[in-house]
Amino acid sequence: MKNFDYDVIVVGAGPAGSTAARYAAAGGAKVLMLEKDRDVGYPVRCGEAVSHEGVAQFIKPDPKWIASSVSKFRLIAPNGSSVLPKLDGGGYVLERRIFDYELAKLAANEGVEVITKAYVYDLLREDGKIVGVKTLIKDQKVDIRSKIVVAADGVESRVGKWAGMDTTCHIRDMESCAQMTLSGIEVDPDVLDFYFGDEVSPGGYLWVFPKGKDTANVGLGLSVEEAKKKSAIKFLHEFVDRKFPKAAMLTHIAGGVPCAKTNPEIVKENVILVGDAAHQVNPVSGGGIISGMIGGMIGGQVAAEAIINGEISHLREYSKRWHKRLGWRHDIFYNIRNAIGNFDDKTYNNICDSALKLPEDKRTLGGIFRAALWNQPSMILDVARVFLS
Repeated sequence: MKNFDYDVIVVGAGPAGSTAARYAAAGGAKVLMLEKDRDVGYPVRCGEAVSHEGVAQFIKPDPKWIASSVSKFRLIAPNGSSVLPKLDGGGYVLERRIFDYELAKLAANEGVEVITKAYVYDLLREDGKIVGVKTLIKDQKVDIRSKIVVAADGVESRVGKWAGMDTTCHIRDMESCAQMTLSGIEVDPDVLDFYFGDEVSPGGYLWVFPKGKDTANVGLGLSVEEAKKKSAIKFLHEFVDRKFPKAAMLTHIAGGVPCAKTNPEIVKENVILVGDAAHQVNPVSGGGIISGMIGGMIGGQVAAEAIINGEISHLREYSKRWHKRLGWRHDIFYNIRNAIGNFDDKTYNNICDSALKLPEDKRTLGGIFRAALWNQPSMILDVARVFLS
C-alpha cells in the first residue's frame, strides 16, 4: 500500500466491487479495493450463468473463464414435459474464480490498488463524519482515509449498516439456496435447464447449468418460509440422488440470496451500496452478476464525478441513474416473482402445455411469461414493458 489516503475505498472485490473500482479509477479517482478473503474470486457462491450481451459490455468474452457457451434454456414442468425456447443472444456459464480475477485485473490496470486478506471491521469517523475505514491487514489494525466508501460487501452489508442505512432483507424476500458442482454426469453443454414444482423447489426453481459435457452446477432456491419446512440442501440431495446417482460432488455451498426490490437507500452521505449490498439482484432469476456490475459501473462513475467536481452530494445521482437503468425493471420483476411464487404444479404444467402450442418462433421468454400470467392483466402490461423496452 503506497499511502493511507484515497479518494474512494471499495470494500469487496466481487464483480460489483471490482467494476465500481475500475470505473471510479477510470474517471480520475485514486482508488483502493479491499477484499477480506485470501484470493479474489474465492469462494464461489453463484450459479455462474450470464448472458453474452450482459457480460460483453464490460469485458471481452474469453475461453479461459467460460466453462460453457449456451444457446438454449429448457423449462421442465412437474409432470416431466418441457419446452426449449431459444436464449436470445446466447450466454455463458462462467468459471467465477478466473472471471472475478480478470475483473480485478481490469481494475488494477486502471490504477486501482488491491489488498486481499484485508478485513474491514468499522468505518473511520472524525467529528461525526465518515472519513474512511478501519481494517485488519496482516493482523495489524490500519486506519485508511477516503472521501467516499463503496460498500460491495454482500447481502445485508455491514458497511451500509455502519453508515446508518437499513440493509436488512426481509425474510419474505430471501431465497434459501444450495448448490453442488457435479462431475461424471451427462448434460447438454449448450442448454440451461430449469426445473419447477413442489417436488424439486416449491415456490422457486432448480437449475442445472453445464460446465462442459460431463460437469454442471446443480442448485436450487426456495423461499425461506418453505425452507423452514424442508431445507434447500435436502431438496437438492434428493434431486441429485434421483437424477445423478453416480455423480462426483466437487463443491457444495449454501446461503441466502436477496430477491427483493433495490434497497430503499443506496446512498447516504459519502457511502454508496453496490451489487448484493444494494439488493441489485434480479428478483425473478436470483441472478446478480451482471446487474451488480451495472450497479458498480454507475456507482463508480458517479463517485469519480463527485471527486473531480468536489461535490460529494453528487453521489445522490447514483440512485437516479440506477433506477433509470435497471431499478424500474427490478420493481416489476419483484411483482412478477410474487405472482409466480404462488403457482402450483398444475399451473406449471399448463404453462408448459401452452408454450408447446406456440409456434417455435413465438416460444420466447416474454411469450412464456405472458402465458404464465394470462389471468393477471396488470402483470401482462408489466411483462410487456420489460420485454419490449
